[in-house]
Amino acid sequence: MTAVEQEPQASPERRRRVRAERGFTAFRTALTAWLSRPLASFHLVLALTGLLGVIGVVMVLSASSVASVDPKTGAGAYGLFKKHVIFVIIGSIVFLIGLRVPLKRIRQFVSMAMLGSVLLLVLVLTPLGSKHFGSQGWFDIGGFVSFQPVEFAKVALALWGAHILVMKYNVLNQWRHLMVPVVPAALLMFALVMAQPDLGGTITLAVVLFALLWFAGAPKRLFGVIFAGGIAGAIVLALISSYRLDRVLSFLSPDADTKGSSYQALQAKYALADGGLFGRGLGQGPSKYNYLPNVHNDFIFALIGEELGFIGCAVVLSLFAGLAIVGLRIATRNIDPWIRIVAGTLTVFLVAQAAINIGYVVGLLPVTGVTLPLISAGGTSLVVTMLILGILANAARHEPEAVAALRSQGPGKFGRLLRIPAPDPYRPPAKRKGSVRATGKAARPAARVARPAPAQERRRSVREPGRRSTATRGQVKRRGRK
Repeated sequence: MTAVEQEPQASPERRRRVRAERGFTAFRTALTAWLSRPLASFHLVLALTGLLGVIGVVMVLSASSVASVDPKTGAGAYGLFKKHVIFVIIGSIVFLIGLRVPLKRIRQFVSMAMLGSVLLLVLVLTPLGSKHFGSQGWFDIGGFVSFQPVEFAKVALALWGAHILVMKYNVLNQWRHLMVPVVPAALLMFALVMAQPDLGGTITLAVVLFALLWFAGAPKRLFGVIFAGGIAGAIVLALISSYRLDRVLSFLSPDADTKGSSYQALQAKYALADGGLFGRGLGQGPSKYNYLPNVHNDFIFALIGEELGFIGCAVVLSLFAGLAIVGLRIATRNIDPWIRIVAGTLTVFLVAQAAINIGYVVGLLPVTGVTLPLISAGGTSLVVTMLILGILANAARHEPEAVAALRSQGPGKFGRLLRIPAPDPYRPPAKRKGSVRATGKAARPAARVARPAPAQERRRSVREPGRRSTATRGQVKRRGRK
């Protein structure tokens, strides 16, 4: 009898490895299938906006419970929180407006929005403006509501700049068409904002300008020139202002003045270190008891690290990373050049603002006073951020696959609930002779036109009338023989 050899059984470690590989493959397949759905980008924008908004409401409640108490005025522990909730409701309405209004109609009013923003930046420097935190960049309305025009100017510059660059698509290979009038208008805004003075607003405006030129296809050497000019301008501005110079010196040597200019940055680091891996617990952070000034606004990320630990900080960072991926996905999948530039610019602006805020909280950048989008307490910044996310969600519905699905299968549950109109498919503008309007291609500069041949070469290439080449006469003879 022949013995039947039995195959050796797999080891437990190998079985676990195989199960893990199968589970990962199944998860990747399911994720890929879900991301390939027509409205995946739209749903991701809604989810990220909701998650960041909820985290912001919870952390503002925890951070402002101490700062809101004022025995002189009788204000309770929920004063700042109630104000934040009111702005969240206003921001939600603005989000729906940005989502519902057709992007074509928004584009029609970008020039008026740009002119209005510049006018507000001029008026805020007059006695009509108010001074808060050492900057005259606010308008007070009724003593309760105040807003910063620079926040609206950022959105206006992004929308208007994209419109101008798309209109000049065919001549963007020429520097004067690439620079004018977008760069001079941006420099005018820089000057008006620095006159307040507001360094954080100027930096975020510069980010918008950089993103516009990048997505329009500007040459890389231009960014080198602008970056060098920006560094030189920042050094000059730091030297001519004492408080800016103190911020730079405190960043370079944080231990030099621990009770003065470096106090806030050091307290933020202590709060992050105190949180550890899992944090001290929601509402249990001691830094909000006047140890860390302005903890509910610019330095709220330090409180997240203190109360929710490294895990909470990682969740916030992953949400902003997801926002960057989704925003660039929307810009890539759209075929309308204006939507592509707008989506990419607004995404870079939001993510860069978050990176700047987190950077100076952890000590990688000097303190600039930039808020953390959707999480920091604030009125104008929160409302404008919700408007930007509404425009991004609207742009996600203009992806070709989404347009086809919405027009063939209906608006869906969410669209039917909010009565969102179906987007129109993109139609490239008719090509006209001498027109500088954009085509349906991505917003990149057109190739340089080849120089015409010299007159002598052109005369050689032109055949004399009534004369045929040798090859042509041979073909005629062969045809005749046939």
